[in-house]
Amino acid sequence: MSTLSQGNRQTGVKATRKKTLYRAFGKRLLDLALTVPALILLSPLFALTALFVRLKLGSPIFFQQKRPGLHGRTFAILKFRTMTNALDDEGNLLHDAARLTPFGKMLRRTSLDELPELINVLRGEMSLVGPRPLLMRYLPYYTPLERRRFEMLPGITGWAQVNGRNNASWDERLAYDAWYAERCSLALDLRILALTLLRVLRRENVQVDPHQAMLDLDEERSRNA
Repeated sequence: MSTLSQGNRQTGVKATRKKTLYRAFGKRLLDLALTVPALILLSPLFALTALFVRLKLGSPIFFQQKRPGLHGRTFAILKFRTMTNALDDEGNLLHDAARLTPFGKMLRRTSLDELPELINVLRGEMSLVGPRPLLMRYLPYYTPLERRRFEMLPGITGWAQVNGRNNASWDERLAYDAWYAERCSLALDLRILALTLLRVLRRENVQVDPHQAMLDLDEERSRNA
């Protein structure tokens, strides 16, 4: 084997080792290093948002929903509520668009509804960066490649979110998640966090109207089956 080939191989081994160490220890340290100060600094905004949710939408303040996390284990994602509990004449919840208030749209547009997910990160149920945790009912529809998303903790933001956010198709989003699971690194996570901050500040590609949403993953793939 040539000296050049040996050097390339050693470089590849070192890069792989760095990625493994980052996934095992560094990623969690980065989450804690950023999340703990963020929760402290944002606590006034957190409290004010919680107060307005209570006044405008009532109790409970938080929306909780089961999602699949690392290795498919279930956890409860936390968000601020954006919808009312309005019922129809038969006592059933009205459809999403009828329950989403202007205040709720503002929370979504500014991403304030996702602030409580920092608690999920603190608990170790989520990471700042990773594949977004999707609905439990989507589990049967992932391809083997797309299931690589469960090798990582789900994230508040991810590679899919900075590459089209809500405007990307399901195939594109899930392909981005699989790409991230393969290439996760400190440099990539820092890049995603920086791009996310820019998009939130610019309010780019944020979808707040359920009527404008694309088909659910199960609907889309059932139609194409």
